Amino acid sequence: MYVESVELKNFRNIKELSIRPDPGINIFYGQNAQGKTNILESVCLACTTKSHRGAKDREMIRMGEEESHVRMMLNKHDSQYRIDMHLRKNKKKGAAINGIPAVRAGEIYGLASVVLFSPEDLNIIKNGPSERRRFLDQLISGIDKIYLSDLTNYAKCLTQRGRLLKEFSFREKNMTELSVWDDQLRMYGSRIIQKRIAFIREIEPIVSEIHERLSGGREKLNLVYEPNTEIDMYEDRQIAARDSDLRQKITSVGPHRDDIAIQANQMDLRMFGSQGQQRTAALSMKLAEIRVIENNINDTPILLLDDVLSELDRDRQKYLLQCISNTQTMITCTGLDEFVRNEFTADRTFQVVQGGIT
Repeated sequence: MYVESVELKNFRNIKELSIRPDPGINIFYGQNAQGKTNILESVCLACTTKSHRGAKDREMIRMGEEESHVRMMLNKHDSQYRIDMHLRKNKKKGAAINGIPAVRAGEIYGLASVVLFSPEDLNIIKNGPSERRRFLDQLISGIDKIYLSDLTNYAKCLTQRGRLLKEFSFREKNMTELSVWDDQLRMYGSRIIQKRIAFIREIEPIVSEIHERLSGGREKLNLVYEPNTEIDMYEDRQIAARDSDLRQKITSVGPHRDDIAIQANQMDLRMFGSQGQQRTAALSMKLAEIRVIENNINDTPILLLDDVLSELDRDRQKYLLQCISNTQTMITCTGLDEFVRNEFTADRTFQVVQGGIT
């Protein structure tokens, strides 16, 4: 699959823009704060309905404007899809596929598979567990809509249970209602845990193989899933934690507290890895993400590299560029030096200046 065209209106610092990327390698270069990342963000928005920066809809609308439009033409297995996103300051975003309004985000999520790699992803190892859960959830959701549905329902139940715990301070405790939410959380949570276990089993050998090449055979990488609770102990742990949850007004048991241990030669990189080791492991995980998507959808995802080359040394730059030759890739950078040094040729090059293309 590949993006045929992107049209933007009043998106971030971009007043109006239309581009036609090549199905191969595309480079967007220019000085900082010109709008390079905004172009990648618009593609990510059209593919997932969300900003990779975690921005709210109104934050993506050009200053002084009330609404913004993103239109992307996608070619998937030689079929064309037009994805329209309509952002409004004080209303819910609108989305449509081929002119037909999408009722749920899940209708768009997964239609176009996208992998985005930014400098922040290099911190996936050393940052908190939420970063690693997000990596898991985004990847699994993109290839499994049932998982996305379970994840969405789990989040809703978690919010409702949290609200109920806070209300107990002001009215008589309703333990029956609390038990109902616990049952719902356990149902969706158990499915999430099962899928995460299966997914770690699928991605680990791929990550390990890539990491072995990146480290020159010096390191063997292992991923160890660390669930907050085992499925067969889920209900017992919920009951045991109930008094504590009531006092602290939180839900302390469930997959929203899971983590992944990332080990190189049995050493936990989260705590003991050097910055270089952590970055190599993060790069291995992102490259494995591409391979997993290819295996599951029988197609190549769209790859977005947001100023990540400048964060890698020359050997890792070279390996990364070698890995993306068969994937439509959009790369942002401040200059073209990295590509010259690596004797790398792009299929199309765009210079971005003040939200426009020259």
